[in-house]
Amino acid sequence: MTPGDLRIQAAELTAFASEALEKSGARPADALTVAKHLVGANLAGHDSHGIGLLPAYVKHAVEGLVDVTADPEILHDKGAVLKVAAHDSWGKVAGDFAMKAAFPKVDALGLCAVTVSNAHHLGRIGAYGELAAQEGFAALFFVNVTDHDPMVAPYRGTDARFGTNPVCIALPPTGAKPAFLLDMATSRIAMGKARVAANKGGRVPFGSIIDADGMPTDDPSGFKGFEQKGALAPFGDHKGYGLAFAAELLAGAFSGGGTIQPGNERRGGIRNQMLAIVMQPDAFGDPADMEREMEAMWSYATASPPADWDSPVIAPGDPERALRKRRSESGIPLDPETVKQLNAAAEAVGVEGRLGVKE
Repeated sequence: MTPGDLRIQAAELTAFASEALEKSGARPADALTVAKHLVGANLAGHDSHGIGLLPAYVKHAVEGLVDVTADPEILHDKGAVLKVAAHDSWGKVAGDFAMKAAFPKVDALGLCAVTVSNAHHLGRIGAYGELAAQEGFAALFFVNVTDHDPMVAPYRGTDARFGTNPVCIALPPTGAKPAFLLDMATSRIAMGKARVAANKGGRVPFGSIIDADGMPTDDPSGFKGFEQKGALAPFGDHKGYGLAFAAELLAGAFSGGGTIQPGNERRGGIRNQMLAIVMQPDAFGDPADMEREMEAMWSYATASPPADWDSPVIAPGDPERALRKRRSESGIPLDPETVKQLNAAAEAVGVEGRLGVKE
């Protein structure tokens, strides 16, 4: 949290976002589902996928870039493979539909590979990993982004050719350890982090952004609001680039929804395609032995002497759990520029209430 930020409780943000989405045309149940998903990302510390995206969501609903009346459907159901067509429905609605359709197959067959095509923004992919983990499943997710211009440069490139193409791996909790959750963009920073930094007038790690001239920089000003001048860089150079490329092909081609290459339409919205592989750990061995091994590895990794004794070694998923607890109690920090954008978007569709205004 930086000086000047406001602290707003999750319930207030959820009600505000839900009303704005409903006034944009969303069905009440869908509006609440999407609003909870956005605020849930803030609670978990993923502000790049949180309430700050509401202006874009409202704009997409008003302009028809998300079909507010569409429902996802299963197009293909054969063995352990499911293919879900979202039909431009809300991403969270489509993502939940796909996961819940996959779970019975995972129980029956040991695993299920499910794809989603043409969903509006799926949001924080870790939420679907958490959903699988809560059911006792492990899951791997590969996602690509279409329907708008690319955001991430390839390794050795100087302009954008990919989306941020997240990859997520989730494992269920054991008797002694919580769920493992690795949820990351394949860019060095998420687009939303560049936007938040630009809104605050801050900087980002040098080299995480390439400017409009193709040069590395730490200045995110080209990403203020929802502009884009320049590109994000892949994390880990060729490693992140390779994962982004893999996610593009696995999600885009296997789902049938397409990749970000310019032969596919770019209307200026956000479409996601996803491949999720959901597994029942019991199908792969003795559950007790697997739990013991996972717990031993968890303890071994986190027992490494820390480089900074104020920052002990943690496991993937720990930061989200810690921030969710803290922000649930103290509120979600929002910078004044983001609050201004949220209020303007809500006002444009007829919401009377304003964030950050004391009655």
